[in-house]
Parts: sequence; structure tokens; C-alpha cells
Amino acid sequence: MARGDAPRDSYHLVGISFFILGLGTLLPWNFFITAIPYFQGRLAGANSTAETLGTNHTSPADTFNFNNWVTLLSQLPLLLFTLLNSFLYQCIPETVRILGSLLIILFLFTLTAVLVKVDMSPGLFFSITMASVWFINSFGAVLQGSLFGQLGTMPSKYSTLFLSGQGLAGIFAALAMLISMASGVDAQTSALGYFVTPCVGTVMSIVCYLSLPHLKFARYYLAKKPSKAHGQELETKAELLQSDEKNGIPNSPQRAALTLDLDLEKETEVEPEEPQKPEKPSVFIVLRKIWLTALCLVLVFTVTLSVFPAITAMVTSSTGPGKWSQFFNPICCFLLFNVMDCLGRSLTSYFLWDAYFITFMLLFAVSNGYLVSLTMCLAPRQVLPQEREVTGTLMTFFLALGLSCGASLSFLFKALL
Repeated sequence: MARGDAPRDSYHLVGISFFILGLGTLLPWNFFITAIPYFQGRLAGANSTAETLGTNHTSPADTFNFNNWVTLLSQLPLLLFTLLNSFLYQCIPETVRILGSLLIILFLFTLTAVLVKVDMSPGLFFSITMASVWFINSFGAVLQGSLFGQLGTMPSKYSTLFLSGQGLAGIFAALAMLISMASGVDAQTSALGYFVTPCVGTVMSIVCYLSLPHLKFARYYLAKKPSKAHGQELETKAELLQSDEKNGIPNSPQRAALTLDLDLEKETEVEPEEPQKPEKPSVFIVLRKIWLTALCLVLVFTVTLSVFPAITAMVTSSTGPGKWSQFFNPICCFLLFNVMDCLGRSLTSYFLWDAYFITFMLLFAVSNGYLVSLTMCLAPRQVLPQEREVTGTLMTFFLALGLSCGASLSFLFKALL
């Protein structure tokens, strides 16, 4: 819901830009985990062959525990740097944090693509890959935290668009893997094409971010002028009331009080006061307001990352060797999960096969996407307008905390199998 005096989002360009930015933030992570068979093949001593992209090399060939390490070393820097970003976001300009992170991620993923053509020992390849994973996710944490901070100042539907873009990143990676496997070209060309794709996606994200200052709608909300704080608070209250009416929630004393408060504020808005500079938001005050939503987000990702992809990628088809067994993991583990995760993330805006694994993956993914989107959209509504940017960075930290907890648990679960 945009304010009455706000400019329109012409041709939905701002919405499209944030959707693509959401896609770009998770492309590196999804292209890494979807290509687990490729990495495991290289670590087993094989060069990048067609079989390398399509074969499940998990245990006993997975001597490096690649699934677990790539998950853990993706989420630990995400946790550390989102925490750092929550406290130091005012020390470094927003443009430097976002644009600088995108450029470094582009460089590191280009390096990953180049390594496809370079022969090296499994140990050295593992070390370089893990270092790339660490640094890509370190700067990805800064990028996500900064973008969520920006989204906290905008209408809530833009957060949903951003999260939907993140959900599409997994689908994009899974489809790229399937195309690479089915292309019929030589192995190295197939793998190189696969890893060049997220580089193109990152370039598109850079272009979208650079275009935002030239769009009047984006400038209006991202300027964060103090004089707009009162109007944005009214907007938040109106959104909550509209949401209650839409979902059939009956009148309650709290809702009646909110309506009365909103009416009184509208009446007093006729007498404009001298705009006052809002106080600097306190991280701890914001945390006290959103702790329950943050806890829900942590638990969602703790459950998800404890089994996906470290455990789910180990499942193989029961039909035996053949074409289907080659495509089973990319389709049933990664593509289905990301399709349903994307659907779940989109549910805040607005059946099945007999195979047990596929059924569980569908339910697992759609609930993950829905709960993530729900918590990320609700958190900015629980705080004052000037506290929304801090809320965005804090929620990104708790998202990373859940991912790290889940990645750590995956080692235990795998050991129990």
C-alpha cells in the first residue's frame, strides 16, 4: 500500500528491480549446492565429465564431506557478517556495501568458472572452492543485510517480491543444471556454461541496483526523509487493519484501539508540525520488539538446513541405473524443492505423486518458503518507521543464525545415518 502522495511505480520497474536483486543475492549459493555432483566428481579425482554433472558421488566417494562443508562454510560467514552489518551499517555508505559486494561476488564466481578448465589435485581444488564459498557468502551477507534494510523503508509487497526472486534463484540453478546435463556438448563446455550463468545474473543485479536512483518511486521511499516517518507509520497501521479485514479477523479491543488511534492521527495530521529529527534506532530496542518473529525464522532454517542439501542430496532413485537415475537428484531434490519453496514465498502475497520422498520434499519446501516470507514481511510491521532499516538487518542476521544452526546439525544427522 503506497501513500496517497507517493509517485507510482511506473511499469513496475522498481518491483522488477528488487525481484532481480533477490534472484542475484542467492544465485551463487544455489549454483554451488546444485552442482554438488560436479564438485564431488572433481574431488574424487575425475575431471568435469558429463557423468560428473549428473552422477551422485555421495558416500563412499565423498571423502571430503563436501555437502556438509559447503553448507556450513556458506552459513557461518553469513551469520558473522550479518551480525557485523547490524551494528556497523551506518559506518559504510549503503552504495559501497551493495555495489562493492556485487562486484566482488562477480569476480569470485568468475574465478569458479575459470577453474573448470584448470586441472589440479583434489585437495587444492577443495581448498580453493571452500575459500571461494566463504568469501562469496561473506559479501553476500553484507549484500542481503543492506538490501533488506532498504526494503524495510518500502511497502511490504516489495519484500515479498525480493523473497520471491530469492526463491526463483534455486529453480534457475536447477534448470541450468538440467540443461547442462542434457545439452550433449563436451563436459568442460557444459560445466563452464553452467558457472557462467550466475555471472550474467550478477551483472543484471548490478544494472538493476544502479537504475534505482533514476526511478522516482524508489527515490521517494529510499530517501528516508524524517518528514515521511509519520505518514509511513500511518501506512503500517492501515496495512495491519486491511490485512485483518482481508483474513476475516473479527473486531477486538486491540483492533478497535488501533482504528481509533489511526483516526485520531489522521485528524491531527491537518495541523502540520515542524518535522523533528528521529532518534537513532537502538538495535536492542528493535530486537525486543521482533524477538518472537526472529526466533521463528531461526527455527525454520535450522530445520531446513539440517537436512537440505547435505542429507537430501544423498537420496538415489530406487529404479536402478538408467537415464532417470541420472536426472533424479537434480529434479527431485533441487528442482522440486526450489519450485515449492518459491511457491511458499509467494503465498504471503495473495496434488501429489505417490513417491514418499517427492511428497515430503514438496511439503517441506512449500512450508519453508511460506514461513520465511511470513516472518520477513511481518517483522518491519512490528516497529516504528525509523526502526525498519535496523529491523531488516537484524532479521537477516537471524536468518543466517538459523542457516548456521541447520548446517551444523547436518553433520550430526549425516553421522547418524
